[in-house]
Amino acid sequence: MTNTTEERVRGIQWLADWGEWLVGLTFARGIGPEELAVRLGALPGPLPGPLGSLDAWSMVTETAEGDGVARVGTWGAWSFAVEHGMPAGAERLTEVSRGGVEAVHLDPQPDHPPKLFAYAQDGELVCCFGLGEECWRGGHRPDHLLPELVAAGILTPDGANARPGEEPDEDGERRTLAVLERRFGLALPRHLIEDAMLPAYVTCTA
Repeated sequence: MTNTTEERVRGIQWLADWGEWLVGLTFARGIGPEELAVRLGALPGPLPGPLGSLDAWSMVTETAEGDGVARVGTWGAWSFAVEHGMPAGAERLTEVSRGGVEAVHLDPQPDHPPKLFAYAQDGELVCCFGLGEECWRGGHRPDHLLPELVAAGILTPDGANARPGEEPDEDGERRTLAVLERRFGLALPRHLIEDAMLPAYVTCTA
């Protein structure tokens, strides 16, 4: 059944239509936002204070090479980090997920498509793939989401691509985001990413 526009706004499908998706997003279930920041490599010292998106991007330009700025909060059952600059979640997802925690990372890869998804649990990278390239899957259990991807008409039961050749990129990304939204119960309103003043931490991937 096709989701309504309201449902898309409430979940994460709206990311497919957001031309300004330049931030990494890391979700964690089982820890609070402060602990999520620590596991993403939050550097010791005074916190920058609550920051909006523009101030976070400005701070990125003042950090050392390889550092980023993570704005954190909670929405639903998940803590989340909006990662400006270097997305620590891409490097530290297994660390974020240790101790039975679930972690999801979405990386827009604006300079090197496709957008990337990764899921880790209990210190293990379970599965990962590019949005639109779901037939090439990695992780310890690459077929973890295969039933959902098959049901959505994205893959065939043997894991091959089932998308129509003429499908626009945005439509394909939206279908995959819908699968992730339903499977993990993910949601993050756009205003939290763009406008909200959130606790912020400088993070380091090293």
